[in-house]
Amino acid sequence: MANKHYIRNWFKDFWGIATHELKQIFSDSGVLLIFLVAGLAYPLLYNVIYLNGILNDTPVAVVDDAGCELSRRYIREVDATRECSVDYHCANMEEAKDLMQKRKVKGIIYFPKDYQDRIIRNETATISVYCDMSSFLYYKNALMAVNHVMLEEMNKIQADQFRAGGFTERQVEELTQFITYEENNPYNRAFSYNYFLIGVILMLIIQQTMFYGMALLAGTMRERNKSFASLPDRFQGHGLGRIVLGRGAAYEVLYMGISIYIMTIVPAIFGLPQRGDFGDLMMLAFIFVTDCVFFSMTWSTMITRRESVFLLFLFMSPICLFLTGTSWPETAFPTFWKWFSYLFPTTFGCKAYVNINSAGGNLSAAGELIQAMTWQTIAYVFLSSVSVYIENHILKYKQK
Repeated sequence: MANKHYIRNWFKDFWGIATHELKQIFSDSGVLLIFLVAGLAYPLLYNVIYLNGILNDTPVAVVDDAGCELSRRYIREVDATRECSVDYHCANMEEAKDLMQKRKVKGIIYFPKDYQDRIIRNETATISVYCDMSSFLYYKNALMAVNHVMLEEMNKIQADQFRAGGFTERQVEELTQFITYEENNPYNRAFSYNYFLIGVILMLIIQQTMFYGMALLAGTMRERNKSFASLPDRFQGHGLGRIVLGRGAAYEVLYMGISIYIMTIVPAIFGLPQRGDFGDLMMLAFIFVTDCVFFSMTWSTMITRRESVFLLFLFMSPICLFLTGTSWPETAFPTFWKWFSYLFPTTFGCKAYVNINSAGGNLSAAGELIQAMTWQTIAYVFLSSVSVYIENHILKYKQK
């Protein structure tokens, strides 16, 4: 009988704490601004910014000191690629540098004087490519155009040499195609930048907006000499589960709706890849949102003032994006940053979302990542409970 009474009171308190937390959220305009306006508008804003994810016809200048048929053919083929457009033919490098400084071109292709002579002598000929590194896309386009043409030119030059040696056309074809290759990019055929980046940013928005909103509410309460860690005396030290899980349930319900919007509706609006099963995405959303809830609850205990949240916003988002391994390979991380990245749900959630939604995998394809988020959630549930327990004792001590 006592157990039934305890369970009934437990769920009654749990429900009361969850509904109280929702009332606190919807009564704070700053928190609503972060949760609803930022959470719903940021995914649209980023997609609009990167709507044209493919950069075509990057303007480049050519300095052709060789002035030969082979270099002219190479230039025509570079100009015919999707990536680059040869807009200027310069007499020397100084003229090409001047064009780059004036931002009229984004790259320079240089053919040395001995380009054709070295090819005729069966020696290695070089082509120099200089790029405007203010954007990664300029570098990518210039390098891809030159490399693609280079592969074609190698076959053509080799075929011309075989023909000059008296080989038949069939023999030439067999000799020049002894290594066949096929370019296949199944998940991003057009090398679109938004396909590469937006999926990661969408998951990052879920984590960051939840943390900033929860921390903003926690800082506001502490400024008013209140705290979520103040446990009623009737709990008698057994109310940690009700406080932590009750508060978490409020954010879980709210952010499951936001995450469904971010992970499924926004990609559909902008035509982003959606190769994953809806059920798998919902399971991933539940695991990721739960992880983010207790991550935010744990670290928000360190926020004592409302404005501290905005200072964190300035530098934490780029760091979290970097630590996902999207812009820099994780294998190249220093040891400290690799371990530091394990603090954030996005380190695992972003990769899992890409594996399922972009690559078309299932939950098993992201099994290790989901397992990591599960262990991370357990750790943060424990840490958030400990933080509430410690803060409650500090508050009781101050009252005495």
